[in-house]
Amino acid sequence: MRAETGTIPVFSRNYCYFFKKTPHIQNYIFISSFEIDIAKFHLMSQLEKNEFLRESSETLRAIAHPLRLAIIELLHERNRLSVTEIYEYLDIEQAVASHHLRILKSKKVVDLDRDGKNSLYYLVHNDFYDIVRILHQTVVV
Repeated sequence: MRAETGTIPVFSRNYCYFFKKTPHIQNYIFISSFEIDIAKFHLMSQLEKNEFLRESSETLRAIAHPLRLAIIELLHERNRLSVTEIYEYLDIEQAVASHHLRILKSKKVVDLDRDGKNSLYYLVHNDFYDIVRILHQTVVV
């Protein structure tokens, strides 16, 4: 969906409003969040686009490991888990689980809350699980 000439895009979390420049007329059009993401991308400078693409590819690279995909799926299902719960559930060594959690945390895929001596990991955005869900739907084994 395109804005009319002479309108200003204003982005909120789920919608983009296109306001006319005249203060007494406020025509607006609702568009989907996907269309908002595309519109934001088109409004970026080339430098911003390059940075966005670099960061996106690094985040995808961090996710692209079988254990990390399993951790994302597990955290989506269980919300918050300790390292102990994660390594016991995945039947891996504690050091291996910590290593993969550190990589995911460095790319802001997971974060942790401290509860006394325990650290509980969680997905920063449940949207990261959508990557796993789409892979389940599209990758034929």
